[in-house]
Amino acid sequence: MQPRKQHLIDTALILFNKYGYHATGIDLILAESGVSKATLYKHFRSKEELILAALQLRHEQVVSKLKDKVEGNKQSPKNNDPVENVLVIFDNLSEWFNSETFFGCNFINVSAEYADSNHPINIFAAKHKQVIVDIIAAQLATKATDKATQKKADQIGLLVEGAIVMAHTRGMKQSALIAKEMARIILKTQP
Repeated sequence: MQPRKQHLIDTALILFNKYGYHATGIDLILAESGVSKATLYKHFRSKEELILAALQLRHEQVVSKLKDKVEGNKQSPKNNDPVENVLVIFDNLSEWFNSETFFGCNFINVSAEYADSNHPINIFAAKHKQVIVDIIAAQLATKATDKATQKKADQIGLLVEGAIVMAHTRGMKQSALIAKEMARIILKTQP
């Protein structure tokens, strides 16, 4: 990718994360990035196209970090326990919630701003959330049937999303660890 294009995406992601999608105007992105309007429109036909590029970058960051955490956990002494490989996701969330870069979830935030379920931005956000559930299901696949795996993955996904919302809206930075304990109960007690 061209350096100016990448710089635009990186800058836009930071600003969207901090201020929101509708509230962040093109002029602010241009001022912060030091890129001309002509350069912006050379790479992106619209602000929505830039939003999608920023979301794609964030998606790649989240998925990569999550997979790294899960794979790292598999290298630990508990590596044969799919439950522990799922629970490490909540440790990852806790780190994020307590970082200086936590302004809520880009995908939850953008889906609230682009509420039409048929809008390409909302569709992208929904796909991202499904990928997270799929990562969870992949860790559980060796332990249960497909239907049971999907049910548990959806339940854990719900806990993940709830923890994110509580950390963002109520400032409950410990919500990931609370959700982790609830997930442990679900994963150890249900067939």
